[in-house]
Amino acid sequence: MSNLSVIFIIITLFISLILPPAFLIVYALRNKKQGIWSAWLLGALGFVVPQILIRLPILTCLSQSAGFAAFAQNHPVPYGFGLALTAGLFELTGRYAVARCLNLTYRRALAAGLGHGGIEAILITGLAYLSNVVFLVMLQTGGFDAALTQTGDASQLLAARDALMNTHWALFLLAGFERLLAMTSHVAMSMMVCYGVHTNRVLPWALACLALHTCMDSVACISLFIGRGLTLATAYTIIYILLTAITVLSILILQNIRSRWEAESAQEVPYDSQA
Repeated sequence: MSNLSVIFIIITLFISLILPPAFLIVYALRNKKQGIWSAWLLGALGFVVPQILIRLPILTCLSQSAGFAAFAQNHPVPYGFGLALTAGLFELTGRYAVARCLNLTYRRALAAGLGHGGIEAILITGLAYLSNVVFLVMLQTGGFDAALTQTGDASQLLAARDALMNTHWALFLLAGFERLLAMTSHVAMSMMVCYGVHTNRVLPWALACLALHTCMDSVACISLFIGRGLTLATAYTIIYILLTAITVLSILILQNIRSRWEAESAQEVPYDSQA
């Protein structure tokens, strides 16, 4: 494995596992007694409950159905779009529930968005890259060979090693970049729902959030055309250009909401919480 691969694995681990809690700590310290900690935790639950505890188990059960598996195999694009849409719907439900539970201010809404995007980064990418780092340490210290001798079926360990060793270094870097884009977009989407609740205009902001989320997740469908007239490099270039464009749009939306919220709430209500 190249040195670049090791460096980018560590960078992506930092972005996805260390950066979210570090940013929370800094943000909470800069906004004491504003309910930042509790808002972040609620935002995290707004992802974990609908996505991890409800949607993914449903998909796991459906995947055991022959008809569902056949549809996924024979109609990959509608299947991919359906996954993107349902992810948006379930997470939108979580975001709305969080917004209703919060005593909304701009700072707490932002913290909820950081919790939603941060916990996703930790669970989906951070833990996987922590495993990669542990694997690298095992390879360097001889622990991997020891594990091979202690396991009855070494095929999974060997397959994991080969996958790690044969992955191009650029993909490890892109994984970290994708998490930065995703976390930024998730903050904006949570803010959209919170602002909709704050202004009693839930429907238009919720629909806009759903559209943005579905577009972001649907971009991955481009990878289905790799080998069908589309090279790997071209596919990844298109995917990350689109993801970057969506993130730029998310930042513009976030800035717009901030200016609106500050104009409408010139004097924020104090929040007497030790959270």
